[in-house]
This record gives sequence, structure tokens and C-alpha cells, in this order.
Amino acid sequence: MGDGEAFGLCSRCVHQKLVANTRGSSFSMCLLARRDSRFPKYPRVPVARCDGFAPRDAEGPRAA
Repeated sequence: MGDGEAFGLCSRCVHQKLVANTRGSSFSMCLLARRDSRFPKYPRVPVARCDGFAPRDAEGPRAA
């Protein structure tokens, strides 16, 4: 399973930002957390349901 699949619903959400560390790991950051405290900055994955989900175009995950 690739990183995108591991993040669940977040992988298809416009509010996702992928954050990479120096060791090569990727983390899914929720940009909604910046303005709404109901959303965790780094949600536990895989996410199966989210009230803030908004589908994005098929261009792939957002890179850091």
C-alpha cells in the first residue's frame, strides 16, 4: 500500500498537504485545522469519514 492509500479519505481531499521529513517519511496535514479546531492538524490515518472532506481534482496529493 502506497502513502496515498494509507491516508484514506485525506488522499482525495483538497485540504490535505503532504509533509515530508528528512528521513523520507510523509505525513498528512489537514489545512482545515488552521481555522477550525474540530479538525486535527495531523489526523490519525487512515481516515474513513470526515465532515470537512472536499474532493480535489485527479492531479494527486499535495506536496510540501
